[in-house]
Amino acid sequence: MRPLEFGWYLPTHGDTVVFNDPAADVPPSLELFERIVEAAETAGFEYLLIPVGVTCWEAYIAGAYMAARHARIRPLIAARPGYINPVMLAKMISTLDHLSKGRIAVNLIAGQNETDVEAEGVTLGKTDRYDLMAEEVDILKALWTGTDPLHFDGRFHKLKGAVIRPRSFQQPHPRFYLGGGSAQAWEISARHSDVHLFWGDTPERIADNIAAIRKLAAVHGREAAIGFGMRLQIICRETEAEAWAAAEALIANSSEADRERIVARTVTSEANRRLQELAKERGPHLAPNLWSGLTRVRQGAGIAIVGDPAQCAAVIQRFIEAGCHSFCLSGYTHDAEAERFGRLVRPLIAADNPHLMPELS
Repeated sequence: MRPLEFGWYLPTHGDTVVFNDPAADVPPSLELFERIVEAAETAGFEYLLIPVGVTCWEAYIAGAYMAARHARIRPLIAARPGYINPVMLAKMISTLDHLSKGRIAVNLIAGQNETDVEAEGVTLGKTDRYDLMAEEVDILKALWTGTDPLHFDGRFHKLKGAVIRPRSFQQPHPRFYLGGGSAQAWEISARHSDVHLFWGDTPERIADNIAAIRKLAAVHGREAAIGFGMRLQIICRETEAEAWAAAEALIANSSEADRERIVARTVTSEANRRLQELAKERGPHLAPNLWSGLTRVRQGAGIAIVGDPAQCAAVIQRFIEAGCHSFCLSGYTHDAEAERFGRLVRPLIAADNPHLMPELS
């Protein structure tokens, strides 16, 4: 089993304790970001997922700024197919890799909804975006590891003698993460990912999915190279009753129309479809202390761990036993929830996994 690692989320679109209530919104700001990153580092989180949606601040600038102001946490930032020329992207990432002394990781995202992608000028459909992603990752890796000018003749890109300086600080290159539920996403993870992040499901289903992706990775000689993790929300309080009250408050202003908008916006996303199917089939309680309520109000990671510290640690333990080692978490508000995780939940996970937990520095 790989050592465990924990990541947190930087909401550059702002924070809240009640969705769809402007009075509860916390607008994005440097002060908000500083509070969250400080809380995340103190709680022992190792990486920081920085979002790239249309409502978010620019991720590479935000990530570079946070890496410069903080000593340990690693920004995890998306490489989206078709947004940045891959030669320029390779140079951006390797520059940040050097300036941060190896604290950059790459999140592979094809796009959750077509409206946002089209609004930002990318005209390729989802299938073509995944094909483009595979081609661009090949280019990134070649530029970071090669010693000769790169000549590349692909479907989307043709390069004649491309070189970058500097090549990556991390060897052989920065780590790749990917979260996706489609066959194409699984195949790209099998070829390229260091960590495949699932968006939420039962531990039993996750164990089956891990076995399936490992078989795909074995075709590329990477069965042992790929790791697995969960992208989840967490709502932890001193008592279970307090946790459920906080969870229900988050969606108190939601309606069925809100859910329908989420479904319509993410109709081409296999991972989002799976979350909505789970919520429909099983209701809000997917498994003990595993809640689907946030799928009513947000796309993406809408499955939450809800409970007291022991219950939250027990859910994470079930995913560890299913084969996951990486946990990318978030919660509301993000500074307060990070603090609670570090104080209440992390010590319990460490006690159950003494040889797998990184030491707090």
